[in-house]
Amino acid sequence: MPTAEPVTTTATSEETTTIRRPFRAPVPLKEGPRINREIRGVPQVQLIDDEGKNLGVISFFDALSMAEEAGMDLVEIAPQSEPPVCKILDFGRFKYQSQKKAAETRKNQKVVEIKEIKLRPNIDDHDYDVKMRQSRSFFEEGDKVKITLRFRGREMAHQDLGYQLLERVRHDLGDMAKVESEPRFEGKQMIMILTPR
Repeated sequence: MPTAEPVTTTATSEETTTIRRPFRAPVPLKEGPRINREIRGVPQVQLIDDEGKNLGVISFFDALSMAEEAGMDLVEIAPQSEPPVCKILDFGRFKYQSQKKAAETRKNQKVVEIKEIKLRPNIDDHDYDVKMRQSRSFFEEGDKVKITLRFRGREMAHQDLGYQLLERVRHDLGDMAKVESEPRFEGKQMIMILTPR
């Protein structure tokens, strides 16, 4: 019995290798004004020195050397003017002060919130008075108030009571607030939004 020898075939196959370029991230955009050598393509600038005096139109390189002599930076204040206005100042201090101003304005800024007061059509007088006091305190803080009147079961048949209650709310809070959104139905509840005067 003849034995078969294993057949070895050598196929010439070309392996394709892809060469990838290294990932180059886009150049990050710089926030704020350009400083020193970042100011490009400008032969002359309108220069203001560190004391606030206008020195007139000077060549860019002279202005840069004056800033370096003073130990400060040349900062482009108004790039759109012709020629651009540059000022000699300490950029680190300038940036710090502008961040402090921005933080101060954010701290003083009041965010208007919408507070919600939930009522029922057959609310008792004392409960109603408590809700109105709560609403007044919200208006004093400068917030809006969303009055939500919930109906359950057979109360839906008496929607006119809901309108009367919201008219009472509008009348009682009329000295402090005005109606931003008239009463409207959303499902099984009636909503009215009031804003402080």
